Order: sequence, then C-alpha cells, then structure tokens
Amino acid sequence: MGEEITARSFDQAAYSQFNSNLSAETSLLNEWLLSERLDDKRAFGGFEQEAWLVDKVFYPAPLNEKFIATAKSELVSAELAKFNIELNVTPLELHGDCLRCFHRELEKNWQDCGRVANKIDSQLVMIGILPTIRDEDLTLQNMSSLNRYKALNEQVMLARKGMPMKLEISGHEHLESYHYDVMLESAATSFQIHRQIPADIAPRYINSAIILSALTVAVGANSPFLFGRQLWEETRIPLFEQAVEVGGLGSAVRGPIRRVTFGNGYIRSNVFECFQENLEHYPVLLPVELEGPEATLPHLRLHNGTIWRWNRPLIGFDPAGVPHVRIEHRVISAGPTIVDEMANTAFFYGLQEWMATLDEPMEHKIEHAMAKANFYEGARLGLDAQISWVGDNKIQIGKIILEELLDKARAGLNQLEIDKSDIDDYLGIIEARVRTRQTGAYWQKAFIKEYGPDMSSMLEAYYNNQQRGNPVHEWNC
Repeated sequence: MGEEITARSFDQAAYSQFNSNLSAETSLLNEWLLSERLDDKRAFGGFEQEAWLVDKVFYPAPLNEKFIATAKSELVSAELAKFNIELNVTPLELHGDCLRCFHRELEKNWQDCGRVANKIDSQLVMIGILPTIRDEDLTLQNMSSLNRYKALNEQVMLARKGMPMKLEISGHEHLESYHYDVMLESAATSFQIHRQIPADIAPRYINSAIILSALTVAVGANSPFLFGRQLWEETRIPLFEQAVEVGGLGSAVRGPIRRVTFGNGYIRSNVFECFQENLEHYPVLLPVELEGPEATLPHLRLHNGTIWRWNRPLIGFDPAGVPHVRIEHRVISAGPTIVDEMANTAFFYGLQEWMATLDEPMEHKIEHAMAKANFYEGARLGLDAQISWVGDNKIQIGKIILEELLDKARAGLNQLEIDKSDIDDYLGIIEARVRTRQTGAYWQKAFIKEYGPDMSSMLEAYYNNQQRGNPVHEWNC
C-alpha cells in the first residue's frame, strides 16, 4: 500500500487481469520457498513510526502535504489522513549496537521533522489515538490527496454495498458512531516493528509473534480515549478492526474471514499458507495495472498490503534483489517517547527470538484461540489483564512479565548477541514501567482524573513530557 497508483475506478477486465497476475506470482513464491531461494541467513530489523500533526492548541492539523514538501526526505511519507505522517529508519542486522543505532537515527529524524513542523506552524506528536480528535475531523475532506487512499475508500465501500461503517466499543464507557468512508482508520497510529525471519522456520517466528501480541499490546498501551470517551487501554485495536470492516470470501462484511484480523489459526508448516489464503479467501480490492517484472511480485505484495493481519508476513527484496520473508508486528501503539518505543522493540525482538528457538514450539502449549483471547484482554485491560498461559494457568500480564518474561527477553537478545549494556538499558525501562504500572494509557487516564476532561490540556502536558524524552514511567501529571 506504500506505492502510489494512477487509477481509482476499475472494470471487470482489470479484476481478471490482476487475479491472473496474482495467481502467477503466488505460484512463483511457492516455487521459491520449495527451492529455498529466499534469504534466511541474516536477522535484519527495522520499524515504521506513525505520527500526528497538530496545531498550536493540539488539535489535528491537516498539513501533511505541506509538511512532506518542506521536509524533502525519502524517509517521510503521507498516511491516510492529512494530519498523519510516517517515518522510517534504515534496516539493520540485529546484532551488537543495532538498538542504539536505531535509537539515534529515529531521534535525529524525529528532531528534524519537529523542526519542519514548526516551520509550517504545527507540532509533531507520537500517540496511538490523538485525544483531541473529533468524530467530525474524520471526513473525506481530510483524506490525503493520494489516489491509493481514494481508491481504497471507494473499493471498500463498494464491497460493503454502501453500508456504513459502524463503530461500537464498550470499555470503561461506551461509544457508537457511523461513517460512510474509511477515515476512522486514520484515528489510529502505531509503531510497527519489522523482523526478517528464516524462511525455512518462518512459522515458528510468526506464531511466536502471535502469542506475544497480548504482552506487547499491554506493555505498550497508549490509546485509552477516543472522541472524549475512556474505552480500552489500547482502543486502537477495536477501532482499526471496525474501521475497515470488509469480509473475505464472498465479500461478507461479517464472518470468520476479516481483512483486519488476528487470524483464525497458527501457520502449520510454511509461510506460503498466508499467501495462499490471500489468494483464495480475500477478494482483490485494488486491481491496478502494475509495472515491473513478475519476479518482483508486485501484485502479490499490493494485495497483501490490503489485508491487515496484526502480525503480517511480508515478502521483501534486498538491494541485490534477493527475496526474503519478514514479519510486521502491528499491535504496538505509537509513543509515548522514542526511548519507550525502543524498549518495546527490544522486548519484542528478545521474546520472539527466545520463543521461536525453543526445542518444543510454544504453539503446542498455547492454543491459537487462547492466544487470541489473551490479545483482546491485553488490549482491553493492559497490564492488569488476566491471560491464559502454559498449563492452563491464569496469570496477570504484569506479573508474568516481571516473574518470567523479562529474563526470557534477555535470553533472546543474548542469542542475537545484542550489546549487554543496551539490553540492560531497554529492558530496564520495561521493568520499571511494569513495576510502576505507568504505561502511556495509565498516565493519560491519571491526568484526566486529576484535572478533569480537558483533552487539549492533557495533550499539551503529554507533548511537553514527550519533548523532554524521559520514559513514561518517570512522568508526573
């Protein structure tokens, strides 16, 4: 979905041609996997940072076109709404001081972008859901002026046969809203972690990410409010799932196959299962005419970009054109600070490496239905959530992190030979956050409880803390 397209309307011939190309590329990927052509020797990582542009009183500022023109950086791109942008970093091998290098690069990029925002009388904020966003801000007038987003909106609404998006979330309070477009999606911004994984044992890494999602969504929770209502600790999860609610087979709006999904099972033997499911169960949304050779899999990758698994397998290519598999872990909220995000990254990489290399796969001990229920409990209740773990035991997320999983994350990072001082620093932040119980969501709720429901004042205090750069467990209201 990152590439711009030229068309917005499509005839039946376009769908037929795209499906033919998609089928051929899916078969080609299967051949590559069977012949072990994909790169599985190096563990590379990286991430995508989504962010908000706000005005001087901390309401959304629809200025991303002006921002991007001023920034003139290949690492910055537009998101769905005019008040959202995305920053990227250079992928690095997961070894040595990679975490510190990621930290320095993102810090520099963030500071540079902050100066650009100031030039256009705005400010940049990293937060899962902007507390000052209003329902009336999420209109087509505020959609980014890129054909791919306009086409996506048109095709999603066609697939829904004109039925509006119904948003209904029950948490601490209840929220209900209706939209005749996909702009609800733009109210949720994330910090998406990427990890290149060995193709031959990709299921172990993907299944591990699925199991770990309950933990990472809870420890990184930073989205308790939407339209002034206190909902889930990580309200992004139900918001995004309902914002692009288009079904799979037969275009059923509701059903077991969803385009935004935790999935219905683990990968059993090969990552190809995901792409075969894409081909067989998800109707094409954007049948655009794409240039480039079949060997770059352009149709397969575009189609995969319109299916938003919370842990999404991707096919990429290195500078020499060698293909690889990577996992995109999409469950973690943006913010509260860069150092918090790097701590979340270390926690995920470490736990995933430890779990994926166990002698007995963890998915043999934790059923997928259990992992799925754990995920939604983690999103709903954060560190206080009671989840099912090995041996059918119920345990609080914060408790198992402190008693068991911080040590496991450390073991995984040691397996990757990450610098010990960086392991200590970043996992130390996770430990302190869990001990104090102060996630970004907790801090936001505490501020509103102390000072009342003034979202602008809360966001201003949040922004000032973010600018200082201290991890969220050290913030005062």
